[in-house]
Order: sequence, then structure tokens, then C-alpha cells
Amino acid sequence: MSSLLPRSRTSFPVLTDWLENAWPFAEHNLMRIEETAEEGKYTVRAELPGVDPAKDVHVTAEGGLLTITAEREARTEEKGHSEFRYGSFRRTITLPTGADPSKITAKYTDGILEVVVPFETDGAGKHVEIEVTQKK
Repeated sequence: MSSLLPRSRTSFPVLTDWLENAWPFAEHNLMRIEETAEEGKYTVRAELPGVDPAKDVHVTAEGGLLTITAEREARTEEKGHSEFRYGSFRRTITLPTGADPSKITAKYTDGILEVVVPFETDGAGKHVEIEVTQKK
């Protein structure tokens, strides 16, 4: 499993967790994801518990970008106490070179959205010759 391309997310997941829990003005609607690229498949798994995937989750691919948006509204009531959570979520991820957006599939199971994007690589990387010079 390997990650592809620089992502628009922090390099410090612990910092993200701290901000999410401690900073009063932090974005509380973070969409946690994991990405892998194996055997010609780029897979993004997004943690989206408590959403109705048929109604509240949208996946789009355009211009080399994959965007996942979701909205959640949940309410709990017990013995004179009620609580609700709601919010919008959005993540945009750069697709790998050779991705085929026409063949994207998505499934939602137990609060996890899994998006699979097939991609092709020509397998031939470009070798760069290094010029060696000596100071005189």
C-alpha cells in the first residue's frame, strides 16, 4: 500500500486530532480518509458514520480531482435529555495520473464509504541522467 501525490491535508495527524477536540474555532466536521494504490486501483475510504448514503453523500470526479461531500444530522433523546449533531463534510483529493473517472465505483458499508478508481500506468518511468562536473 502506498500513498500517491501530495494531499491537501496536514502531515501531522496528531495535530489534527488535537485541533478537532481542543481548539474552539477548529473545523469539527473533518472527514477522515485513507488512501491506497494497488494493482491498478486507487482506493479512498472515508469515515462517514450516521449518514444516509443514498440521500446525503455525493461523489464527483472532474478535472483530475475526486470530491466527496456529505451532510449528517443525528438526534438522540433519553430521559429528558436530547442532543443533536449536524454538519457538512467535504474532501477533495487529487486522482493519480491515468485515472479513469468513467469507471469509478463507490459503496457504503457500516459507516465507511469506499471509492475505487481504476488507473493505468505505462510502467516506464523516465530515467534522468545526472551531469557530473568538477570544480577547477
